[in-house]
Amino acid sequence: MSKLKTWISAFRLRTLPLALSTVMMGGFIAYDVSGYSLNVVILSIITTLLLQILSNLANDYGDGTRGTDNENRLGPERAVQSGIISPGSMKTAIIIFSLLSLFSGLALIRTSLHENFLTGLVFLLFGISAITAAIKYTVGRSAYGYSGLGDLFVFIFFGIIAVCGTYYLATLQINFLVLLPASTMGLLSTGVLNLNNMRDMDNDKLSGKHTIAMKLGYSKARKYHYLLITVSMALLPVYSLLTSQSLFSYFYIIIYPLFINDLVKISNVKNKRNLDPYLKKLAISTLLLTMLFGAGLIIF
Repeated sequence: MSKLKTWISAFRLRTLPLALSTVMMGGFIAYDVSGYSLNVVILSIITTLLLQILSNLANDYGDGTRGTDNENRLGPERAVQSGIISPGSMKTAIIIFSLLSLFSGLALIRTSLHENFLTGLVFLLFGISAITAAIKYTVGRSAYGYSGLGDLFVFIFFGIIAVCGTYYLATLQINFLVLLPASTMGLLSTGVLNLNNMRDMDNDKLSGKHTIAMKLGYSKARKYHYLLITVSMALLPVYSLLTSQSLFSYFYIIIYPLFINDLVKISNVKNKRNLDPYLKKLAISTLLLTMLFGAGLIIF
């Protein structure tokens, strides 16, 4: 039972609402388009959740084998770090979830694009890139998470590609305005990563993990976090202004006080360990934002 709990912990279930939010955002925007495919959105959700779990497992393996996850780390104890899950077993799990992500992605491409070979090939390359990015964040000599590129990759894959990709596959249409809500989701996802890196920045520095937060220092990393969240909050109303005729499409703004309240509280956090609860809060707030955004489009 202890091993089962450790595996479930390694999946990091609290990160899944954030991954779910990004695909739901693309699906909600696609809802009003003629020919919208619910099956494609469902497959997009499954693929994204598998990729998120893959990323979490790879992060556990990478930081665990590098020694970055150690007794000095302020976050929850990880599976490989604890010794309950061996590096070999974690590596096997990474392979399994890589294959599951690939098969789910192929089903998604097949369901959406049918016989459109060239477009399907492009999305297959996106999918392979997403799997590679999920693994290479902390695994291997060229792990980009150790050179400060994690924020950029999260913004691209869990913002731009997740939202715009879902929208396109569900509608087979291109709409550049979708980049606005896609950027919102990318910035919020980056905000969660930044909180994680702010919490662990002291240990990361000792371990040679050069995240953006570690490079900036605590004070500037906190200002960077404020920028990520406030810009994300500004972009979504711009999208609504450009695309909607109804005030109900701004329904999601009622959730904004949650974001602002957490920003105020984070500004008063001195002990970095106390940043940990705000990761889950930001992920849940992002999911609520997405659901209210969708409600404004569908119900009203």
